[in-house]
Amino acid sequence: MSSSRHSFTASEPRPPLVAILGPTAVGKTSAAISLAERIGAEVVSGDSRLIYRGMDIGTAKPSREERARVRHHLIDVAEVDQPWSLATFRQAALESIEEIGQRGRIPLLVGGTGQYVTAILDGWEPPALPGDPALRLRLEDEASHEGPQALHARLAALDPESAQRIDPRNVRRVIRALEICMITGAPASRQRSRRPPPFRALRLGLSLPRPELYARIDARIEAMLAAGWIDEVRHLIERGVSPDAPAFSAIGYRQLAEVLQGRATLEDAVRGIRRATREFVRRQANWFKPDDPRILWFQARPGVEAELEAAFRRWPNEGAGL
Repeated sequence: MSSSRHSFTASEPRPPLVAILGPTAVGKTSAAISLAERIGAEVVSGDSRLIYRGMDIGTAKPSREERARVRHHLIDVAEVDQPWSLATFRQAALESIEEIGQRGRIPLLVGGTGQYVTAILDGWEPPALPGDPALRLRLEDEASHEGPQALHARLAALDPESAQRIDPRNVRRVIRALEICMITGAPASRQRSRRPPPFRALRLGLSLPRPELYARIDARIEAMLAAGWIDEVRHLIERGVSPDAPAFSAIGYRQLAEVLQGRATLEDAVRGIRRATREFVRRQANWFKPDDPRILWFQARPGVEAELEAAFRRWPNEGAGL
């Protein structure tokens, strides 16, 4: 097992970045930690919920022991009631990537939040947009009275591409996309400017047959509940976090909040969590496509870490990665 520092040469004008992509529950965290130990890397989280302190169990956050093995970035950097935009994440991620590279380590971007990861890998620059508090309040009021689905349907009419990729339960992102459409008169999906990223990226994808992945998801939900997920949600609410807070759009938190409020049974919540997670997997497939020639796909089987390491070792010689 090698953990040697990476040396940059004149033949490598841009430093390397490795990304591990794939759906939720496929095993990205364990594979990333093992690969990082093998190649001398540090993990940059590309998950939009791992940034929040106090949301550990339901987000499958890497454990303290795992983070002690490999240094992680962009985990536990925000309070639950503190919204992070794509632009905020992008800036923080690029700073972490640059800092890791300057120390001669390999930045390892890991995540399943497609928009976040793609923004880094493809060099997106989110559109600059002045805030419109009055419009945002109207949209928030619409979501409160008519429901998130109605707001999402409105986005689908204005910007079908963005609507396809945004979870209807993620009201903050739906509102942001609607704001862009309504203020500028053009869909957000058409306003992304791009600049070549300041690194060479090797994209490694992990996959499993869908029935096997769903079985893993169900087992993980049960394990999270056994680990105290409901108590985690209770503690957040007792701290004053509203179930309507943006962070609570993470799958499972609002469903379990309804259980604690007596508005749903645990059985109903578990069914809803399973259904929402399957929908999330299908949306992730819109970001990480099996036929994307830039991604090297691997079955997430025992021993896959060695295959990922071999792909990394071959990479400079084969010129792969974009």
